[in-house]
Parts: sequence; structure tokens; C-alpha cells
Amino acid sequence: MSPLAARVCAGREQSTFKEWEEISLELPALALELAGGGTASLGSVPSAEARVTRVLRVIESHPNLDHGLASLAGHAKLSRYHFLRIFRQLTGLTPHQYLLRIRLRRAATLLVLGSAQVVDIALDSGFGDISNFNRMFRAEFGVSPRQFRAGRRS
Repeated sequence: MSPLAARVCAGREQSTFKEWEEISLELPALALELAGGGTASLGSVPSAEARVTRVLRVIESHPNLDHGLASLAGHAKLSRYHFLRIFRQLTGLTPHQYLLRIRLRRAATLLVLGSAQVVDIALDSGFGDISNFNRMFRAEFGVSPRQFRAGRRS
């Protein structure tokens, strides 16, 4: 339960609605699992996994779109709760975390290959503001976007 509690504490300052929605679905699942006295078997149907995998491809193909949990689950024809569980089982991440990582990787590629300003790359990658982009980029890659660009080009 500690990782979920840490996300809740961190989220008080900087989480979005999508992150809170994911947390609100994970918390009851974890409580039920703990009440049952052990780890719950997800025992997903292969067709559910296949549908979630198709949704993963949609996210990867269109990372700039606003992928809400409800729309992704609807696309997979699963409840939000079941979709989130299967998604996390397959990727180890929530849909929002997965989307952010895709956006950050694409931004990193643009930083190395292109000459656009960092702010333009941030906006083109789906980030609403440069400070959020810089903070998330540093958390993912360990350096600022400018340092990343400089280190890869030298």
C-alpha cells in the first residue's frame, strides 16, 4: 500500500484529474485484495488483454490526444476498473503514466534530432506548460531538456 500512499501524498501538489481518477480506482482494488488475505489473481481473459493492447497502440500512435481513462476503457469495451487493472498488469504503469513516458521519449528524440526551441518541443509533445515539461523531463532522464540536448550532440 506504500506506493499508492506515496502517489496520493505527491498528488496533493501536482496531480491531474486523470491521475486522481486512476488512484480512486486502484485504492478499492487494493483494499479488497488486502481484505482477502493475499494477492488477487487478475485472471484476465485473453480477449481483454488483446483489447487493451490495441488501446496501447492507439496511445502510441496519437500521444498528443487527450486520452482519458473513460474513453480508453470505452475503446477497449471494458469497465474503467477492469481496464485499469489489465493495463497496469501489461505495462506496470497507469495509462496516464504510460502516456507521459511516450510523450517524454518523443520529446527527447526531437531534442536530439531537431533544432526547435525546448518550449516548442514541450508544447508539440502535448505538455501544457514548460515548467511541467522541464520537471517531468528531469525526473525521467535525470537532466534538464537543454542538458540532454547538449550531451547528445557533443
